Amino acid sequence: MSEEKEQKKSKEEIQAELKLKDAETRRTEAEARKTEAEAAKAEFEAHEAQIKHEKAIIIRRKELSIDEENHLYRFSGSVGEASVRRCITKLTEWSRLDSKCRIEIVFSSPGGSIIDGFELFDFIQDLRLAGHHITTGSLGMAASMAGILLQAGDHRWIGHQCWLMIHRAAFGVIGKTYEIEDEVKLVKRIEGRILDIFTKRSKLTRLKIKRNWDRKDWWIDADECVTYGLVDEIRGIMPDPEKK
Repeated sequence: MSEEKEQKKSKEEIQAELKLKDAETRRTEAEARKTEAEAAKAEFEAHEAQIKHEKAIIIRRKELSIDEENHLYRFSGSVGEASVRRCITKLTEWSRLDSKCRIEIVFSSPGGSIIDGFELFDFIQDLRLAGHHITTGSLGMAASMAGILLQAGDHRWIGHQCWLMIHRAAFGVIGKTYEIEDEVKLVKRIEGRILDIFTKRSKLTRLKIKRNWDRKDWWIDADECVTYGLVDEIRGIMPDPEKK
């Protein structure tokens, strides 16, 4: 009887040991699956973080590429009180945020008010004197007052298909004879200032300008602008296929 009991106990112990081993195996497998799941989750989270980081870089690059971030102001349309005020407001903001930043103004304008244009011209000179390097350029056309404003920068450029136009100052006046005479005197003085600007910033003489703007609009192409010293550089020249 005692031997049978010992045999039974041995069988019971063996079964218990087998069950214990099976439980340990299952626990080990479960822990392995848990570790794999945690590793997969960590890898997924790392991948998601990498994607978010790359997206953040792209977004920041786009933000840095806009005109605002590069201190580039595009002056389009007529020169007038509102357009000049917008330009001066933005240039003032950039100047106050960075007292030595480089600023570029690109004109695409048929011209407009001489008085408002002179206000912007003087303001640009103040920025230059304050230490800002000002680049002025033109695409399309820089006519009349816009052509004068093109001369305001430290460095001046023009698009290859752009045209600069110079003409005499024009004001409309109706009134008594002495009022008209006073207006004519003012216009002549203003024309003197225009001549001063062009002769100081170019190779043109007062006589050359007067001969070409008298009773007509004087249109000057990009190549002529360089020849006359009205700009320092031409941009946007089409590549020559034969030189490739």
